[in-house]
Amino acid sequence: MTRPLKVGVQLPEVEYVATWAQQREMALAAEEIGLDSLWIGDHLLYRDDGRPTRAPWEAWSTLAALAAVTRRVQIGPLVAATSFHAPAMIAKKAVTIDEISGGRFILGLGAGWNRPDYDAFGFPYDHRVARFEEAFTIIRTLLREGHIDFAGTYYRVDRGELLPRGPRPGGPPLMVGSEGPRMLAITLPHVDAWNAWFTWFGNTPDGYRALRAQIDEACRRAGRDPAEVERTVAIFVAFPGARGRSQGDLDGEDVEPISGEPELLAGRLRAFAEEGVAHVQLVLDPITADTIRGLRPALERLDA
Repeated sequence: MTRPLKVGVQLPEVEYVATWAQQREMALAAEEIGLDSLWIGDHLLYRDDGRPTRAPWEAWSTLAALAAVTRRVQIGPLVAATSFHAPAMIAKKAVTIDEISGGRFILGLGAGWNRPDYDAFGFPYDHRVARFEEAFTIIRTLLREGHIDFAGTYYRVDRGELLPRGPRPGGPPLMVGSEGPRMLAITLPHVDAWNAWFTWFGNTPDGYRALRAQIDEACRRAGRDPAEVERTVAIFVAFPGARGRSQGDLDGEDVEPISGEPELLAGRLRAFAEEGVAHVQLVLDPITADTIRGLRPALERLDA
């Protein structure tokens, strides 16, 4: 294989209510055509934004099911909100799914942002970055070292211990999805990968190039060689029949999608690879098993 970067796909969130049977079919289609990864958003409820109330299935349960029915693709949350579970429990869930998948799990983490997630399910919305910093310390320490004592402002762990340890001694790789300076300062000293959502850079390699320079500088400020932090991006791709993917976050939805036409898509993926991107998550419009299978010609051109 000569594929210049890994290619994954984000499964439906709130575009429509995708049953487990539909998601399973999409996952198997992704493996069949040679995709490298599957990703699930982590949200609980969208409302009060001018659109009907809508919600996805619970992310961690879905990830565990995907781990059980697939054999090759990597899987992960894009990204998991540390606010929705006690941090030690997130570490426990992560190592369990890594075990189910045979070491194919990637733990994407973020502080969360969608206020209805918090209000409707009883989670505190204040001091989200400060809460994330404590949670991140607990999660990464448990995954990498197996134990922690921690007494913070928001979380306390008394002789925390993560057993069993799972298939990888240091736990699954950690990825952060944020462009905020404070979040980057907290995470870049420790994470394996950084992820950007397509609205942050206009869905283009040129837009990504400017953002990459900012992240490179943030790595240096954090004491990391920028080359040590893998770069991943989500990009928006439209197929015939696209109607504008109905997402939870309404900001920035007017970005121009990349065409799903095989030669054009393969060329754009190569362009991102040339900018140093190692892994992309395709956000497809529409997102079905058929459009996933429709990626095969682009992957063949990319591999060639």
